[in-house]
Amino acid sequence: MLGSVGPDLLDLEEVARFRNGAVEVAAGADGREPRLHWDVLGLWQDALAGLARAGRAAGPEGVRSVGVDTWAVDYALLDAGGGLLANPRSYRDARTDGVAEEVHRRLPAEELYARNGLQHLPFTTIYQLVVEARGPLLERADQLLLLPDLLGFWLSGRRVAESTNASTTGLADVRTGRWAPDLVRLAGVSPTLLPEVVDAGTALGPLLPSVEEPARLAGTELVAVGSHDTASAVVAVPAEHERFAYVACGTWGLVGVELEEPVLVPESLAAGFTNERGVDGRVRYLHNVMGLWVLQGCLEEWRLEGDVRGAGGSTGGEVDLGRLLAAAGELPAGGPVVDVDDPVFLPPGPMVGRVQRACEAAGEPVPVERAAVVRCVLDSLARAFARAVEDAVRLSGRDVDVVHVVGGGARNALLCRLTADACGRPVLAGPVEATALGNVLVQARATGAVAGALEDLRALVRRTHRLERYEPRRR
Repeated sequence: MLGSVGPDLLDLEEVARFRNGAVEVAAGADGREPRLHWDVLGLWQDALAGLARAGRAAGPEGVRSVGVDTWAVDYALLDAGGGLLANPRSYRDARTDGVAEEVHRRLPAEELYARNGLQHLPFTTIYQLVVEARGPLLERADQLLLLPDLLGFWLSGRRVAESTNASTTGLADVRTGRWAPDLVRLAGVSPTLLPEVVDAGTALGPLLPSVEEPARLAGTELVAVGSHDTASAVVAVPAEHERFAYVACGTWGLVGVELEEPVLVPESLAAGFTNERGVDGRVRYLHNVMGLWVLQGCLEEWRLEGDVRGAGGSTGGEVDLGRLLAAAGELPAGGPVVDVDDPVFLPPGPMVGRVQRACEAAGEPVPVERAAVVRCVLDSLARAFARAVEDAVRLSGRDVDVVHVVGGGARNALLCRLTADACGRPVLAGPVEATALGNVLVQARATGAVAGALEDLRALVRRTHRLERYEPRRR
């Protein structure tokens, strides 16, 4: 994304798009142990191609800076010469099954929560490293870099850990945002494996000549942004005051409020709330909801079937999501609802049967037609979002007048309407590209194109982007 930013200007141009997904590889002595990896070298190649296009699209003014954000928790291991030891594993890999319970026997969950402030998610980096420490790869590793920092290293030669993403690993102190050596050792690794933590907005220096010259990016520098994509998305939430909740809705639905201090009471742990670091030292107090991942899994399953049946149907393997959503919106309220946070929905693969079995287990009517499955998923997401908003209000003491839905989910009018109904509060939907906007806003402030606090950056989003408002309907 190529961003143009000024006192009354905030514009994005998409210059490149490429696929990304975990790759399953058979491993083990018998070849039967599936492992999920990221094709990080393929992503790097595509990123370089995108940078070259951005350099051409920017014209004679050039590109002032670059910022990188990705998903959280996953990492790469480098050898002493800075070489990549292996393709990073995906957090959806089954290798961490049962590991959290093992760690909690050594350090009770309540004590761990008081240190790192994170909800119990089985794939958090601290649990991944416990498994990593059992294998041979860690013995050869000289450094660990989280994925956005790996790409930043390849861009600039600087090895750092940006604080918003570091806070998701379970290895950082919730109050300082810096590594906690005792938690790093709990994971079975040495603190020397981890790089220096820097805050979003830190200028990291010029791009390497090997990157700069082919992409025509002379004079471009790398800026550490909110490298966890949700941290960047929250920067671009167009809130007018502090009484707001947000739903950063894409593959995951991150639902929470923005605070100045973490909430570390036992009730917060029990409710599954996490205290992640935001830009400018804010606290992203949120709950991870499974998000549109469940719907995406259903759509992919239907696409692979390649038939034409059910409401919406498909043609030539392509599913008409617009028709499905329209049909789902015509269905009456009060249909089946499932717990989308159930771990059964976490792994990739066919999803429709999982939704149907969850309905059956919950004593709910089992949806058969595609539109009914879609409506079940969206009703379940809306209920989960509303439950998370109410829990955030109760636990933090921060009242909420409006719910902002940002990210890809803001395009889904049915989901936004159902969320407003479930929350009993207005929903403001947009911007869709909140993560990219938050990314370029932090870059622009670091390079002097704009100035001010987060509130000023959000005011710029409001002035330059159209939002859709959904009022809750009376029942």
